[in-house]
Amino acid sequence: MHSSRPSPILFILATLLILAAPLFAFDSPLSSQSIREAYFLGQRHDDSYLDAYTKILAPPRTGPHVSSMQFLTPFAELTRRSSQHSTGYSAQQAEQDHRNQPENVTIIIEIQLTDSYGALIPQPAASRSTSGTAYRLRSPDFWRDFDVQVFQGEKELEPKSLHGQPNYYCSDGACTLRGATISVHFPASAFDSDSATISVTPPIGDPVAVDFDLTRLR
Repeated sequence: MHSSRPSPILFILATLLILAAPLFAFDSPLSSQSIREAYFLGQRHDDSYLDAYTKILAPPRTGPHVSSMQFLTPFAELTRRSSQHSTGYSAQQAEQDHRNQPENVTIIIEIQLTDSYGALIPQPAASRSTSGTAYRLRSPDFWRDFDVQVFQGEKELEPKSLHGQPNYYCSDGACTLRGATISVHFPASAFDSDSATISVTPPIGDPVAVDFDLTRLR
């Protein structure tokens, strides 16, 4: 009579396969049900869902203000894309669009200019001049001087892409540089543990580091 108990070898192989499989603290890859939920959440056009994915930072004593960081999982990214469509965008189209591209994590960093790191940069006048201090406009690409790093434990992750854009305040036909937004993109598969640290080193002032508990993100 043959025993119905599973072979120890098969049990070991199954265990090894489970341990070798990629583990994500957040949802990835997204199921059809998760895609539908993200779609309908975005159609509410209520950004309060982003609170769980956002860390707000206090102003520094000196230097530019890294005011917030967001860690957008594939679920949060899909919700945001859905919220950008008002009419004529269906759940079926959202799923088709999602399936046609790899799942990514997007990290968004907001930078605000301050009194000590403003839109105008003082330029000392020549010593023989009596005109005092001159000024020049800060470059709209100032965000390139910020060093952004993302870690899981001691391992630094290599981004798939990084780009930024300046932000302006406009009034009475005039616009003034007020900050910038940096977006960093990673494949979702790069995150294989339950936490991540985002570090930003500005050209002036102290570095800023924020930890995200990925088990609390969908």
